[in-house]
Amino acid sequence: MLTDFLRDHYFTTAWFGLMAFVWFGWSQEDPPKRWRPWLGAGSVLGLGFAAGFGVLTATNWDQPTALDGRYGWFGVLVAAEVAAAGVGCLVLARRGASRWMAWWVAVVVAAHFLPLALLLSDLGIAVAGVVQLAALGAVVPRLRTADTTTSRLVGPVMGVVLLVSASIGALTAV
Repeated sequence: MLTDFLRDHYFTTAWFGLMAFVWFGWSQEDPPKRWRPWLGAGSVLGLGFAAGFGVLTATNWDQPTALDGRYGWFGVLVAAEVAAAGVGCLVLARRGASRWMAWWVAVVVAAHFLPLALLLSDLGIAVAGVVQLAALGAVVPRLRTADTTTSRLVGPVMGVVLLVSASIGALTAV
């Protein structure tokens, strides 16, 4: 991560690890058999980053944060993200296109990284979001022709970007 705020750096690294765990887990909904060990390994690594940097976050909670004076905006951003993901999934379900839910949620998550990067004064978060959005756009043609859930490809895309970002966060923390 690319922030001057130690607490935010640790928290973002922990959060990206936790979300890598979640996305690798979602991708295990419908994976090819040969991917399963890799997805499991990604989940374990993500959980390791979440635990290790979660402890560092807790022990540095008294450090300054870029969110000072901006917690309200952070709440608005998170609420907008949850609402957009939820409404989009509801629309997809009603249209009989529920297999696209993972892709939609991933797009919302990646897009929310852009304003989040501004709130946290961390360009690294924006870079992760742009990479995710580009990768999610690139897999659309393949998803359109597949008869599987979109989580099969979307989970690894999101998980890998988040795991790489958490790894970079860990390396820059050292």
